[in-house]
Amino acid sequence: MKADPIGVLTGEHYLDGDHACAEGAIAAGCRFFAGYPITPSTEVAERFVARAPFVGGIFIQMEDELGSMAALIGAAWGGKKAMTVTSGPGFSLMMENIGLAAMMETPCVVVNVQRGGPSTGLPTMVGQQDMMQARWGSHGDYEIIALSPASPQEAFDYTIKCFNLSEKYRVPVLFMMDECVGHMTEKVVIPRAEEIDLYPRRLTKKPPEKYWPYEYGEDLVPDMIVAGTGYRIHTTGLTHDERGYPVMSPVAQNKLVKRLCDKIRLNADDIIEIEEDQTDDAEVIVMAYGITSRVCLPAVFKARKKGIKVGYIKLITIWPFPEKRVRELASKVKAFVMPEINMGQVVLELERCVAGQAKTYHVPHAGGWVHDPEDIYKVIEEAVK
Repeated sequence: MKADPIGVLTGEHYLDGDHACAEGAIAAGCRFFAGYPITPSTEVAERFVARAPFVGGIFIQMEDELGSMAALIGAAWGGKKAMTVTSGPGFSLMMENIGLAAMMETPCVVVNVQRGGPSTGLPTMVGQQDMMQARWGSHGDYEIIALSPASPQEAFDYTIKCFNLSEKYRVPVLFMMDECVGHMTEKVVIPRAEEIDLYPRRLTKKPPEKYWPYEYGEDLVPDMIVAGTGYRIHTTGLTHDERGYPVMSPVAQNKLVKRLCDKIRLNADDIIEIEEDQTDDAEVIVMAYGITSRVCLPAVFKARKKGIKVGYIKLITIWPFPEKRVRELASKVKAFVMPEINMGQVVLELERCVAGQAKTYHVPHAGGWVHDPEDIYKVIEEAVK
């Protein structure tokens, strides 16, 4: 299906990443936003608030982030595309209900504009320190999808992608922006509504008497209904069967949890998106995401001028991690270099996938500002030896 023209500000704009994210959400059909203000994500909410009256949207400022995430789940089951935004401590507070959304298979989008932590940390300065919390933050076994933009244009484009993936796989999708991208202002080109493809909600075609809320097909994703439209449903955070009824048994637990994980893992090739440059003959590959994928480029260009065969991979999808591609490249290169604005998070997944076939070098940064490209270049020089 195509986007509703009422929500699409077609044309060239000069937007920061936070505002571009809000425009992407509205273009994707998001009409419900619940949130609690926190720096550096508040501008996303402010933009949505300003635009909501013109697109039929609803905005609720909740009492806290716990309530915000709970409201999202309710709105999604009420038929709305729903989003919230937060940062740092607010992301931690949302974690229990993100797990509930995963268990109830609730499509929704959570934007985290990352700042330096832990705790209150650096509220107005950049960090990439919630990447593992995005993957493992809630309790129990589950799979989520997480994307990271590197520019305001990508903040617009990939917010739409987040909503599409959320609807397709009935899973909370996390948009892991960082403060630099959120507050960076650049040209953003918004296409015409008929050029924006949206994945529609998976509403059942079965009559109420034949519908079970967690009966699934070949792709392991059940169809949904809109609460209050004549269907009898039961949805819960407890382990449940295809009817949605709680079933307290190891057999039911294994069947349900395995499906929640497999619907993402078995569709990883459809979900994962990365950008590659000059990896065919590379001896060293620099891998990065978010603002760091731009900051590392001067180091990559300098290395090439010096004759070092260096390739470049930008992660757009962080979770699931591009494990298959990394394993293919690991058997051909000497080393991977990963700069992050944290003390070592996604690099741990890189190391796991490389599995000793090549060396891995992390370029850590505690946050507050971005890397000096020269620091990355020095590690590239060391890695190619």
